[in-house]
Amino acid sequence: MEDQFFRLGVALAIGLLVGLERGWREREQPAGSRTAGLRTFGIFGLLGGIFAALAVEMAAPLIFATGFLCVAVLLGVFQFHEARHDGNFSVTGVMAGLGVFGLGALAVTGDYRVAAAGGAALAAVLASREILHATLRRLSWVELRSALVLAVMTTIVLPILPNRTIDPWGGLNPWEIWFFTVLIATISYAGYIAVRVLGPTRGLLVSALAGAVASSTAVTVALARMAKSADQVRPLVGAATLAAMVSVLRVLIVIALLRREILPHVVVPALCVAGVLGAAGLAMLLRGTDAQQPDEMLRNPFELRALLVFALLFAVVSTASAALVGQFGGASLPATSAMSGMFDVDVAVLSALRLDTTAIGLPVIGLAILIALASNAFGRLSLAVLAGPVRFWLPLLASTLAAAAAGGVAYALLAAGQAGPLLPLPA
Repeated sequence: MEDQFFRLGVALAIGLLVGLERGWREREQPAGSRTAGLRTFGIFGLLGGIFAALAVEMAAPLIFATGFLCVAVLLGVFQFHEARHDGNFSVTGVMAGLGVFGLGALAVTGDYRVAAAGGAALAAVLASREILHATLRRLSWVELRSALVLAVMTTIVLPILPNRTIDPWGGLNPWEIWFFTVLIATISYAGYIAVRVLGPTRGLLVSALAGAVASSTAVTVALARMAKSADQVRPLVGAATLAAMVSVLRVLIVIALLRREILPHVVVPALCVAGVLGAAGLAMLLRGTDAQQPDEMLRNPFELRALLVFALLFAVVSTASAALVGQFGGASLPATSAMSGMFDVDVAVLSALRLDTTAIGLPVIGLAILIALASNAFGRLSLAVLAGPVRFWLPLLASTLAAAAAGGVAYALLAAGQAGPLLPLPA
């Protein structure tokens, strides 16, 4: 009985939470001029719980179905008259009321924690109307179409891909290749959308950090080009250095998501590198004058052609890495990571993460990832040299060398405390 009281209280609380948002939006309206407000939504949640409890108690699911239908019809009729009076075509209020009724039922007959989380999510979605609408206005059709195309390809293509290796060396798994491609593109797209939503008015620092989630190389090249005509390049160098820091942290997040057991072998050197880059970047950015971000910091990472190129490159490097490791042992992995990391650090890191740790020790995979990060950093620096003036890339070079030295010292100390060789010799 006490549990039933508690669950009905959760159902009522869900309705009141959603009703609080609905009532706040209509707080300037006269009393009784709106279909549903704070009290009505609270009643919706409580009714959902009551009808669900009656249906369970009497073993008659039709009771809940009848209650849901009656509430839907009643709410729909009143909403219709309100919409006709106001000239409003929104159906959000009706859907919110039905959602509260269903969540109230779930709180009584199912997992009340899931119901409470659903109510909080529903209230958050309703309260974020302005943010969501503003975000949609900032997005172009090309960006939205790219995301939709990728969603279709993921939900349709991914399930039918074979989840096994199809090459003699055990490196080419079509399902894994595409899954990792989708994962990296999703992380990159989050940074891309952040830059598009923030816009240049939010400042160089935030935009550079968000853009680096998608591509630190693209951000660095854009800043290097901007430095050609800028009076003050120090803030631009600082932003590029901070973008490099984000790329290191991004790799750590990917490792934590996919192969957490490798983290102890890379986290200390990587954090030392990120710390030096962050300190140097903030120092240069704060000592310079304000500057706006470049208009085009990066390209849409959900472009179909770019995704297919990434997947193809990932497949080639993964297969080549597995073949070389099978032929020459773990000693060949750092060299492979260095070469592939020069062009794309994600490809190099993911290829190393997919290797079998029984044949190659975790320290060797960790070393390969650190080498890929270093290779990518100097590849990014090479592009900055080609795209920007000396006053831009010279301090960037100094920061990169200082970070590499800090990471090297941390790795040497870490390796000194480990038993056995880090690089097994080929058999």
